[in-house]
Amino acid sequence: MTLTREEHMFIWMLMINLAVAVLYLVCGMFIAVPIRKKENEDEEYLYDGRKTYIVRFVIMLLCPVVAPLFFFMTHLLYMTIFRFQVNLEDVIFDKSRVKTQVKANEERERNVIPVEEALAVSDEKNLRMAMMNIIKGDMNESLSSVALALNSEDSESAHYAASILSDKLNEFRMGVHKLYRQMKEEGPDSTEYEEALTAYMNDFLKQKVFMELEQNRFIRMLEEAMERLYEKNASKLSAEWCESLCLLLLESRDYEKMEKWCQRLEEQYPDELCTYTSRLKLYFTVKNREAFFQTLNVLKNSNIIIDNETLEMIRIFS
Repeated sequence: MTLTREEHMFIWMLMINLAVAVLYLVCGMFIAVPIRKKENEDEEYLYDGRKTYIVRFVIMLLCPVVAPLFFFMTHLLYMTIFRFQVNLEDVIFDKSRVKTQVKANEERERNVIPVEEALAVSDEKNLRMAMMNIIKGDMNESLSSVALALNSEDSESAHYAASILSDKLNEFRMGVHKLYRQMKEEGPDSTEYEEALTAYMNDFLKQKVFMELEQNRFIRMLEEAMERLYEKNASKLSAEWCESLCLLLLESRDYEKMEKWCQRLEEQYPDELCTYTSRLKLYFTVKNREAFFQTLNVLKNSNIIIDNETLEMIRIFS
């Protein structure tokens, strides 16, 4: 049987297409892929793997001439046009530099009431509305209010409260243990993780949303972090942090450590009101009458600006 000229050309075209496809597969799998992996060995390699070349090889066999030309043209476009790096110097990705003006949700604001008020009047509708508003907003500052809703007679509100607390408390536990582990591993002159752990735990523990046993355990971890920070660089301990720790130690009835931190507060911040109020609360709790009135008299004769709460206390005991 004699083949025509067209049939000979078709067979030759298929053979050339097969040779090109095989050459492409071999070069891709055994040359291109290892080179790319070596170039990106420190990063995750996500494109043009061996499976990609196998798929393209099959497409070349099923679509002779057209498929090889298509892959060649796309690669040529990539090499000539799309390979250049885009200049992103003028592009800002930092959200802190962008001030977004959001229209106030007047309907939502009119319906906002404190969780405590909703619980006091047993208003299920308002309580649920308050819980939903907390979920939509920043919950980290409202966890103590959310905890009040756990004992609500409304099962749906109690479920919302339990879900919020469960997620936030687990997030806090994981965050604390991660920072605590990093704190233990850092160098003797670094205070990064002590500061991060102190700020993170102070803001959370003062809301008193943990059971007593777990709360006391976290207070001990916080005191350890602040002790390390005091030994490394005492100037980085703010008066607010020290006062917050004193109140937490008072809550856990660790009066010995609280007295130690009251003394440190007095050494570093002798002209701060919290220095005196922390000592007054300690002496009042342990019933040290002499030290209490001595501290009170020193405060009265000082030039420190006194808030309403402390002023009321002075009036009562004067």
